[in-house]
Amino acid sequence: MKPDIRDRADIETLINAFYDKVKRDDVIGFFFTEVVHVQWGRHLPVMYTFWENIVFHTGRYEGNPMVQHQHIHQKSAMTAAHFQRWILLFTQAVEELFEGEKAEIILQRATSIATVMQIKILH
Repeated sequence: MKPDIRDRADIETLINAFYDKVKRDDVIGFFFTEVVHVQWGRHLPVMYTFWENIVFHTGRYEGNPMVQHQHIHQKSAMTAAHFQRWILLFTQAVEELFEGEKAEIILQRATSIATVMQIKILH
């Protein structure tokens, strides 16, 4: 049996595993490596705080992911397939490492976030 997501350390493990998949992915990886040229040392701590807030309601995240993604979309158009791939990779990362209530919550929230972003960016 896999553990559930318990704390920030688990969030960090999950997000690192997810972005390891993203970096190698031939469908969405280029957004991170060629379009944005992500500075991983800065990006990952922001993502840890974002997802920690999503799961544990810490109130520490300050930012607007929608604006960031709209900016990326202007540089290189995103499609429904890109959002579907993102959620697939995120789901794989969660399911490989965790199971339980918090794992289900993060999957539900990730799907909701991806859906809202897709609607707002593509329509």
